[in-house]
Amino acid sequence: MHVFLAGATGAIGRALIPMLSADGHTVTGTTTHPARADELRALGATPVVVDGLDRGAVLAAVAAARPDAIVHQMTALADMDMRKAQKSFALTNRLRIEGTDHLLEAARASGVQRVIVQSYAGWPFARVGGPVKSETDPLDPDPPRQLRAMLDAIRHVESHVPAAGGVVLRYGALYGPGTGLVPGGDQWEEVRARRFPLIGDGGGVWSFAEVRDAARATVAALEQWTPGEIYNVVDDDPAPVREWLPALAAAAGAKPPRHVPRWLGQLLGAHLVVMMCEVRGASNAKARERLGWTPATPSWRKGFRELAGSGSARGAGGIVPAR
Repeated sequence: MHVFLAGATGAIGRALIPMLSADGHTVTGTTTHPARADELRALGATPVVVDGLDRGAVLAAVAAARPDAIVHQMTALADMDMRKAQKSFALTNRLRIEGTDHLLEAARASGVQRVIVQSYAGWPFARVGGPVKSETDPLDPDPPRQLRAMLDAIRHVESHVPAAGGVVLRYGALYGPGTGLVPGGDQWEEVRARRFPLIGDGGGVWSFAEVRDAARATVAALEQWTPGEIYNVVDDDPAPVREWLPALAAAAGAKPPRHVPRWLGQLLGAHLVVMMCEVRGASNAKARERLGWTPATPSWRKGFRELAGSGSARGAGGIVPAR
């Protein structure tokens, strides 16, 4: 297939292009920065400079590329500040709403049947019932204020894309090359500096995904086409914050994270308390069964230890949605 990859210079995009090429596909990759065109050529893609929020430019770029499939990986997650989540996610939310609509319109106009759009499995689920959720479980009906716009954008993706016959991939919290959760990355360094405290009982359950596993799942979703479906793309080991955050600190060579009581966490932000104490993890059973995908790194426990010796380059994003 010829794949139109929107947001090709992000962490997943950079991992995805060589995998697609290895399977015999060709890639047109978009970037908003002309200076990054050479990077895309080096990875094996034909670059095109386009703003995903520019409807006319997106329609023209897709028409010119004449792809067989479209993959939406556009976000804007550099310099994230989770204390100001509403502001930090504002552009990503627009890309998930307007950018998705533009790509779906372009797909219709160009006769493209296969469209994959990224979503997130890190903390959108309703905070009731068991600790691990499947694709049929509801999203949070009443998220804290700082996360409402993000959840609205995710709902938009997860309603419009399957209705159009596309596929949604809910990636877990990403770590590995190109993300912020890698030695030198912003999230890794926050943990090293003990600026990432453990709030309350740390009972919130998170699901992670190594970035190359997320890319492999994307290839599988393209090749094992199942229109109208949503998949959780996460590892096999959902775990509470009180387990994974100290393990991450140890991998980073830092002292254990500071502990902040829940009442004080509320002063830092109600959404931070929710993410630390109340969120639910995700099951990957459907992706395993329907896509034939299994994570090469089945647990963040192994993945974090491997990161410690990787010396990987600095990235953006990480324990936030995919870049």
